[in-house]
Amino acid sequence: MKRILVTGGAGFIGSHLCERLLKEGNEVLCLDNYFTGSKRNVAHLLQNPYFEVIRHDVTTPFYVEVDEIFNLACPASPIHYQYNPIKTVKTSVMGAINMLGLAKRIKSKILQASTSEVYGDPAIHPQPESYWGNVNPIGIRSCYDEGKRCAETLFTDYHHQNQVRIKIIRIFNTYGPKMHPDDGRVVSNFIVQALKNEEITIYGDGSQSRSFQYVDDLLEGMIRMMNTGDDITGPVNLGNPGEFTILELAELILKMTGSQSKLTFLPLPQDDPVQRQPDISLAREILDGWSPRVDLETGLESTIAYFKDLLKL
Repeated sequence: MKRILVTGGAGFIGSHLCERLLKEGNEVLCLDNYFTGSKRNVAHLLQNPYFEVIRHDVTTPFYVEVDEIFNLACPASPIHYQYNPIKTVKTSVMGAINMLGLAKRIKSKILQASTSEVYGDPAIHPQPESYWGNVNPIGIRSCYDEGKRCAETLFTDYHHQNQVRIKIIRIFNTYGPKMHPDDGRVVSNFIVQALKNEEITIYGDGSQSRSFQYVDDLLEGMIRMMNTGDDITGPVNLGNPGEFTILELAELILKMTGSQSKLTFLPLPQDDPVQRQPDISLAREILDGWSPRVDLETGLESTIAYFKDLLKL
C-alpha cells in the first residue's frame, strides 16, 4: 500500500484517479479547494477508511508524508480559468512550487498534469513532445497556457537542481462522467444542449479538429507514467490520436441523444486552436505499449448516461 496525494482530487479527472488508486489498494489523500471540483464527485469514497479529503488551496504550502504526488490542481476549462486569470497563473506556478517543495522534502515522486495547450495553435500536426509550441503570451488563454508551460519549467529545474523525481504528462482533450455541466468544454456543452433540446453552439464553422480521449484511458497512462523508472521524466503526450471535426462531434451527439436541437454558429474565440492531435509514439514506447482503447462512440454512451442522470432527464 502506497500513500498517495492527489491535488485537485475532487475534480473531473482527479476524482476518477482517486477511485482508481483506492481500487488498487492504496491510501489516498484528496486535496481540493472546490473552485471547480465538487464534493459530489468523491462523496461515495468517504466511507473508505483509506480515503481522506482536505479542503486546501495549493497556492499555500501543505505538509504531509506521502509516497507519491499527482499534481492535478488547476481550473482546466476556458470559462473557469478565464474567470480569474491571475488566480489561474498562481495555481499553476505557486502550486507547482509548493508541491515540488513538498516532494523535495519528503523525497517522493511527483507527477505534473500538464496540457496539450502548451502547444498553443500548433504549426506542426500532429504534435510531438519535441514541438515547442505556438502560444500567445498575452491572450485570453495565456493564464492557463503559460501557467502550465512555466510549471513544466519548474518541474524540470527542480529535477536538475534538486534531483526531485518528476513525471510530466501532457493531457489532450479528455471527457467522461463527472465532467462539470457548465465547464464550457465542447463535449459537455454539446451533450447538455442536446439533452435539453437547446441550440448546439459551434464556434467558428466547425471545421476545427480535436482528438477526444476517454478518462479511463488517461488514468491508465497516468499510472503507468508514475510507475516508470526515475530516468523517465517526460513530458509525454497522453491523448487519443483519433481526429474529429467539431461538426462531426456535434452530429454524432445529436444522433446518439435523438435530440431535436439545431446547430448555431458563433465567432471563433481568440487564440482557439484550429487543429489538435497528439503524437503518442513516445507513450507507446515507454509505457508498455499504452494506447487508448475506448472509441469515441463508446465513451460518449457512458458520458451521455451520466448527464442524463445528473440533469434528471
